[in-house]
Amino acid sequence: MTDLAAALAAYLGRQLGTGASVSALRRLPGGASRETWLFALATADGRTERLVLRRDPPGHVIETSRRHEFLLLREAAAAGVPVPRVRWCEEDPAVLGAPFFVMDYVEGETLARRLLRDAEYAPARAALPEQLAAALVRVHAIDLDALALGFLARPSAETSPAGTELARYESLFRALAPEPHPAFELALRWLAARLPAAKCRTLVHGDYRVGNVIFGPEGLRAVIDWEMVHVGDPMEDLGWLCVRAWRFGADAMAAGGLSDRARFFAAYERAGGGVVDPAAVRWWEVFGNLKWGIICIMQMQTFLAGVKSVELASLGRRTAETELELLDLTEGP
Repeated sequence: MTDLAAALAAYLGRQLGTGASVSALRRLPGGASRETWLFALATADGRTERLVLRRDPPGHVIETSRRHEFLLLREAAAAGVPVPRVRWCEEDPAVLGAPFFVMDYVEGETLARRLLRDAEYAPARAALPEQLAAALVRVHAIDLDALALGFLARPSAETSPAGTELARYESLFRALAPEPHPAFELALRWLAARLPAAKCRTLVHGDYRVGNVIFGPEGLRAVIDWEMVHVGDPMEDLGWLCVRAWRFGADAMAAGGLSDRARFFAAYERAGGGVVDPAAVRWWEVFGNLKWGIICIMQMQTFLAGVKSVELASLGRRTAETELELLDLTEGP
C-alpha cells in the first residue's frame, strides 16, 4: 500500500505541477469487480482534499474501460445527473499497475442495509423513489451523439436491444459456466420467445440500483458504478431495479426495496421519462435475474483465476438464488 501511495502521489504531482503527498489511503468495501480507494491529497501550497481512486484489479475476468467510465461520468454531470466530479484518467498500466481514474469524494453512505433499516435514513427512504426516478430520467436523456460517447456500440436497427443483450449474456454463459444450469436454459428460452420491442433507445446505466448510489439522511447524493453502461431500452434500468437481489427482502412488488413499483413508475413518467411499459419491465426483470446469475459465475471464475477475495467466492455461490427466482418468474404463460 505504501508503494501505491507513493506512485499515486508522484502521478498527481505531475498532473498538478507541484509537490504532492498521499495519506490515509484505504480500500473501500464492496465493488467486487473494481478497486475503489479513498485517500487524502496534500499539495505544496497547503491545500488538502479527499479523493477517490478507481482502478482495475489485476487478473479480473470482467473487462471494462476506466477511460470510458471517466467519460461517461463527465457527460452525466453535464446532463444534470448527480455524480462525483472526475479529475484525471490514466490508461498506462505502468503508472499504478492497472488503468485508473481519480474523482472527487462524495460524503455519504452506500450500504442498502442501513438505508432500508436505520432510523437515521427514514427521510431518505421517503424521498429516494422520486429522487432515483428523476435521476434515471436524466441518465436516459444523455446525448448519445456526444463526441465523447462515440465508443458506445449501437444495436443494429434490425435487432431489438433486448435481443442484443440476451445474446451477449448467453454468449458469456456458454463461455464461462463450468457446469450445467438447467434453470438458466429454461430462462433463456422463455426470454427468447418474448422479446419486447423498444419504443426508443437511450443510454442505459446497466447497474442502476440501491447499492450503486451514495445517499445521506436527506436522500440521493450521487449515482456511481457506471461500468456497465450501454445503448439500449430504457426499460432495462427499471427492470434491473426490480430484481430480487436489489429488494433486500422487501415485497416482491417493491422497486429497489423502497416503494411499490407503481409509485416509482409514476415518478419516472412525471419527471419526464417515457411511458413505462410494465410488460417490458417484467421481461427485463426476468432478464436481470439471469444476468445477475451469469455475473455471479463470472465473479467465481475471477476467484478461481487467482484473485483471492471472500466477496468474489461468496458471489460465485449465489447462482442458486437466481435459479430459484427464475423458476418462480417463468412459471406459467
